[in-house]
Amino acid sequence: MADQGSEGQTEAGAGEVMSKKALKKQAKQAKKDERKANVASKLEAEAAARDAQDVSKDCYGNLPMAQSQEKTDRVWSHIKYLDSSKVGQSVLVRGRLHASRATGNMCFLVLRSQQYTVQAVTAVGPTTSKQMVRYASNVYKESIVDLEGTVSAAPEKITGCSQQDVELVVNKLFCVSRSEPQLPFQLEDAMRPEGAEEDGPQVRVNQDTRLDNRIIDLRTVTNQAIFRVEAAICRLFRNYLTTQGFVEIHTPKIISAASEGGANVFEVSYFKGQAYLAQSPQLYKQMAIAADFDKVFTIGAVFRAEDSNTHRHLCEFVGLDLEMAFNEHYHEVIRVIGDMFIAIFKGLQEECQNEISTVNQQFPAEPFKFLEPSLVLTYKEGIQMLRAAGTDIGDEDDLSTPNEKLLGRLVKEKYDTDFYILDKYPLAVRPFYTMPDPHSSIYSNSYDIFMRGEEIMSGAQRIHDPEFLTERATHHGIDLQKIKSYIDSFRFGAPPHAGGGIGLERVCMLFLGLNNIRKTSLFPRDPKRLTP
Repeated sequence: MADQGSEGQTEAGAGEVMSKKALKKQAKQAKKDERKANVASKLEAEAAARDAQDVSKDCYGNLPMAQSQEKTDRVWSHIKYLDSSKVGQSVLVRGRLHASRATGNMCFLVLRSQQYTVQAVTAVGPTTSKQMVRYASNVYKESIVDLEGTVSAAPEKITGCSQQDVELVVNKLFCVSRSEPQLPFQLEDAMRPEGAEEDGPQVRVNQDTRLDNRIIDLRTVTNQAIFRVEAAICRLFRNYLTTQGFVEIHTPKIISAASEGGANVFEVSYFKGQAYLAQSPQLYKQMAIAADFDKVFTIGAVFRAEDSNTHRHLCEFVGLDLEMAFNEHYHEVIRVIGDMFIAIFKGLQEECQNEISTVNQQFPAEPFKFLEPSLVLTYKEGIQMLRAAGTDIGDEDDLSTPNEKLLGRLVKEKYDTDFYILDKYPLAVRPFYTMPDPHSSIYSNSYDIFMRGEEIMSGAQRIHDPEFLTERATHHGIDLQKIKSYIDSFRFGAPPHAGGGIGLERVCMLFLGLNNIRKTSLFPRDPKRLTP
């Protein structure tokens, strides 16, 4: 019993002690909470005071996500059109924050829209608070911003921007879409001119890094210009042929037999059978001629399963193809093709001067030269020029890449042109549907076209007689059953015709003097790249 009483007293004492500790702890926590409340109240008061002093509080900040909440009558300006004629005007522009630099109570911004850039300045003053300048300096690069400002004459030319004679004095700045703080690479590094090392080694962005992050890479002013030149090539190709009476057609890309023959074809499963991705729209262009369309062209994807990791090969490229019936001689078609290229080159020079200049700032190149009318040489003449330069090449040998480039240099030296047509190729190196030369068993009625010593088009007169076509296909070991519909399309009468296929990316690359076709392919596909 004594032990039990002693134990009860101990428990009571412990409870009393714990109660005192709990009270003490509560008091301590209450003081801590009071201090926190005082600090929070003080911070709120300070914030309120700052807001009261922030004369720009409604002129900057992050906009809510755009969900098409409202429509307004605000007038938007494009950076491209900001020039001296706009001085004194208030404008509203949207662009990416290309660069920013804070200095003291000022912040210099560079806004970019496609290949155009303009400098903007915000500085602490009667209508601009420190908070607004601080906000401007903390917006991440590549964020999309809306800027309202006054166009002002630049005190001196702003050489780092496309709009060199004016700048914007910022009145309002809002962030529409924020970029991540860390970019895969800096756009300034991706736009450095080639060979510009006067200030020592420069940071460069290698090709794989660019292509792995192609969305960022395509934002550079150079790439914006390159793909506008490429778009212009398509437009000029289409416009010229349309004026010449050509009809635009669209041909299948999934076909039953390899259109060019050989092993360089992608095979795909097609329900319970096999099919192929078209190496060319060739067969269908010819069938359109047999269907009395007379002159046709098409622009579309072409697939080649070539395991070639060179500067000029792709597994998928854009083909500019044409086919045309003629009356007497396939040179009628060659003349149209030559005139078409002249129209494209002239159009690029007239319409894309700004883009060409932009590309040349990063990738310097000699201006592209061509003759009018286009220079046409025979294959035999080309071989003779190569032999005179010390090359050992046979009459029926195909041109290797080094020999193509050498011949391009020889032609440039002799004729002062970067563009020429090489006619009468050896029959042995051409596809089964190529018409042989009626005067020689060695040559054929076929031709290639070159820019800066590299082939950009291959073409020929096609065999339009079904029996002769069958004979040539058999000679090439082609399964006649797989091309039966193609051969049969000529059994009911077909006019003599010729045409060819052009690689868009090559034309753009060589016109601009670039060194790799991946620079002119939006999302390149080669043996090692299937993404992005």
